[in-house]
Amino acid sequence: MAKRLIPTLNRVLVEKNLQPSKTVSGILLPETSSQLNSGRVIAVGPGARDRTENLIPVSVKEGDNVLLPEFGGTQVKLGEKEFLLYRDEDLMATLHD
Repeated sequence: MAKRLIPTLNRVLVEKNLQPSKTVSGILLPETSSQLNSGRVIAVGPGARDRTENLIPVSVKEGDNVLLPEFGGTQVKLGEKEFLLYRDEDLMATLHD
């Protein structure tokens, strides 16, 4: 079992943010409520190379919060946790407080 997964090329490992299923007061929320499909970057690859072999770095770093596409990504399960693996260009935006 791998302790740490390091993505290759321009891939990014993301842990999806799970939205609460009920409010603090106990009201159950429907699954279709409008909330951002976001996640936290866990690991990034070194980047891809262009035709002249120059390294194109990944645009996000570990710890960034990112906006995820509704579909896509490769599911990866490490131990009890589930992650998603995306290409850098598939990530839609970086979220800041």
